[in-house]
Amino acid sequence: MFQQYQCRIYVTLRPSVLDPAGTAIQSGLQQLGYHEVEQVRIGKYIELKLRAANEEIARQNLDQICDQLLANTVIENYRFELTPVEQGVVLS
Repeated sequence: MFQQYQCRIYVTLRPSVLDPAGTAIQSGLQQLGYHEVEQVRIGKYIELKLRAANEEIARQNLDQICDQLLANTVIENYRFELTPVEQGVVLS
C-alpha cells in the first residue's frame, strides 16, 4: 500500500553564486525607501504530491527528482519537506 506525501521544495542559489535578479529587487526596494533591506536572494518554491511505500523511499525519490530535474546542483542548493497526506487532508 502506498502513502501519499505533500512535498515542499525550496531551491536557492549557492552563496558563492551571484544573483542579478536579487540585486535588481534590492535596488528597487531601496528606491522605494526600504533602505533597511541589505540583501535579496531569489529562489524557487515547488509543491508536489508523491506516492511511495514509506517515508524513506519518498525521501530517496524526492532527492533524485530534485537532483535530476528541479535544481541545477552546480549552482543551486535544495531542501525539501515531506508531510503525509491522510484521506485528502495534509497533516501538520
